[in-house]
Amino acid sequence: MQFFETGLSGAFKISIEPRCDERGFFARTWCCREFAAHGLNPALVQCNISVNTRRGTLRGVHYQAAPHQEAKLVRCTRGAIYDVVVDLREASPTFKQWIGVELTAQNHEMLYIPEGCGHGFLTLEDDTEVFYQMSQFYEETAARGVRWNDPAFGIEWPGAVEVISDRDAQYPLFS
Repeated sequence: MQFFETGLSGAFKISIEPRCDERGFFARTWCCREFAAHGLNPALVQCNISVNTRRGTLRGVHYQAAPHQEAKLVRCTRGAIYDVVVDLREASPTFKQWIGVELTAQNHEMLYIPEGCGHGFLTLEDDTEVFYQMSQFYEETAARGVRWNDPAFGIEWPGAVEVISDRDAQYPLFS
């Protein structure tokens, strides 16, 4: 794997290193030692998938409050997404900044999201599937979010939001 720092403190874009032959290719998508060597949380306790039938579906921007903060490793296994990370860590040098990365089934790239950051994505194709690995178990009482269109962050989404849950649409503005 190749690890690329993003403009957000602690967030990494990760590319696979495929080994190709006549059958196709084989690649590693996770290695505890490699993640730890890059200073990333190597704990993985839960994996989830998100299936999204329509292009323009927005999920997020979600995070878990302390002490249940989670690191996430996200990749798109079918279709395409614009994946966004928002730094919500007050002591961070990139506090209130965001980055966006296009993850597709074809590019096989992943995004590592550190603890204390919000995460959301917009689907760029119909029938998109997203695979998440998390460092903490989901705790419903710690589930939080910030509004996807909050002017405090100024996220530039690459398309129209066509589908969004009531919960995600009604998160409070960040203060």
